Amino acid sequence: MSDTPASPLSSIGFRWLMLYRICTLFSYQMVAVTVGWHVYELTRDPWSLGLIGLAEVIPFFCVAPFSGYLVDLLPRRKLGAAACGLLALNAVALALFASGHLPLHGLWPIYLAIAIGGIGRSFLGPVHNALFARVLKRDQFVRGASIGSIVFQTGLVLGPALGGVLVGAAGKSTAYALAAGFALAAATALLAMPVTEPAQLQQRGPVFASIAEGLRFVFSHQLLLAALALDMFAVLLGGAISLAPAFIKDVLHAGPEALGILRGAPAVGSVAVAIWLSRRPLQAGAGRILLFAVAGFGLCMIGFGLSTVLWLSVLFLLLSGVCDGVSVVVRSTILQLSTPDEMRGRVSSVNSIFISSSNELGAFYSGSMARLLGLVPAVVLGGFATMGVAAVTAWRAPRLRSLDLRELQ
Repeated sequence: MSDTPASPLSSIGFRWLMLYRICTLFSYQMVAVTVGWHVYELTRDPWSLGLIGLAEVIPFFCVAPFSGYLVDLLPRRKLGAAACGLLALNAVALALFASGHLPLHGLWPIYLAIAIGGIGRSFLGPVHNALFARVLKRDQFVRGASIGSIVFQTGLVLGPALGGVLVGAAGKSTAYALAAGFALAAATALLAMPVTEPAQLQQRGPVFASIAEGLRFVFSHQLLLAALALDMFAVLLGGAISLAPAFIKDVLHAGPEALGILRGAPAVGSVAVAIWLSRRPLQAGAGRILLFAVAGFGLCMIGFGLSTVLWLSVLFLLLSGVCDGVSVVVRSTILQLSTPDEMRGRVSSVNSIFISSSNELGAFYSGSMARLLGLVPAVVLGGFATMGVAAVTAWRAPRLRSLDLRELQ
């Protein structure tokens, strides 16, 4: 009898979970690429692109600790469906504003809608990670994380590309409206998922004490903390993709279709490496490979910042996606294997604060640095800083350097 675990795709619940994930990614990424073009079209100011990230991260950061608490406390599918409904509401509001059907002016309605979307998005990661452990067996987690990364990165490829094409061919309102449709499809997939929810606790601890328990778990777990911190600072300092609309218009001199290609290029690389890792999962040397991948990500950002040719910029972003794909798979596997089931929501919310909020903070940082230094210097400096983060983490986290994922299974 073979000891090889069954494929995660043999689980019906896992397939529904992946459908939920890719639909939420389509919705969010289509809004992200469309709103970036929308705002830059109105302002021609890179800093305004940074403010998009800030408008989302502030409510996200405030709500994320409570979203993890609620995911551990309430039915996870219903909570996730409600969050998807909030994403749909956000996209519909943006569509009405872009079409002129709302009698509002200026940028504040856009930033307000983004803030509402940030609240909804704070629930998506904790819901996904909590349900992941309910639809798969423990020996399927490594392959499940790789397949999840394929789905995740596919959404990052097709979402921006579809958004860019729709903005160019049918207008911003159409792109926003389709994003709302994907959010509703995600809610439907979640509610249709066959999965057993954990038993509801009869004794509920105080909210802040429960949240603090999740924080203590993460900060006392050296390996998990190092992986999360490494990814957070890499995304924060090397998040040049938020400046893509400015690069398209001012450096590469292309249109919204090229913006979709540029935004989707990193995900193409990530999908390729995730497919490889789903067939040949990382085990021995996973920590060292993670550190080299983050350093390579920073090097790719330097190349992107210096490029003035569209195909070369796409190539550097594609290679950055290869590096990021390795990071996503290793970090996701560490998170799933290290977290007790009763704490998955809270730990996942801490992961969201580390990772997801760093995307928006990175967008604000990149926009601010671009205003101070210019587009190219800001991106190049961020790439060097990312390489520095990888070097410091390798020095300060010896357990991550020697990580073998088999030790966690």
